Amino acid sequence: MLWEGGREFDEKHGPWKFNGPRLSIEFSRISERRRGALTLVVDDHGTPTTVAWCLSNRNEVDDAAHDLRVREDTTIANIGRVELNRAADNSTGVAATVAAWAKRSKLDAAVWTALPSNFSSRVGKPFSVEAAVAYVKGLSPEGKAKAAEYVWRAPDFVQTPVRAVLQREPWFRRPTANV
Repeated sequence: MLWEGGREFDEKHGPWKFNGPRLSIEFSRISERRRGALTLVVDDHGTPTTVAWCLSNRNEVDDAAHDLRVREDTTIANIGRVELNRAADNSTGVAATVAAWAKRSKLDAAVWTALPSNFSSRVGKPFSVEAAVAYVKGLSPEGKAKAAEYVWRAPDFVQTPVRAVLQREPWFRRPTANV
């Protein structure tokens, strides 16, 4: 998330831009770090969204990928990458979409968080909006609070079916400040 980079990561990139590739994203990954809250990932169940991006200050793709891996607290296997100076580009799926965008944007390479949805394997049923909302309703109060914070703090340009349904729930609404 844009709001959650941390100073160390933020020092290694330029300002966020909002004309990135169009990727399908959804709140469909269960996060242990966030007490079971659903987090955004690139997912075929998602809504096509023009995502934000930033230019790394690093000269090497490996270094940029490492910075993102540290920010996301994951393994390097969960960091996607395309390098446009490779002899043959046989990219498919998300990588092909990112590669085409990077080429149009005159970038040499791109890295992104490539964590898959783990909803079905963790919940034991296929992902759907109804299943996701039921899952969030069943979280502990701390988990619900983390889920609400994550959804509320997602950028306004991220509009998905799960977000729309959750934000209509009376128990999930953003608290208003007392006047």
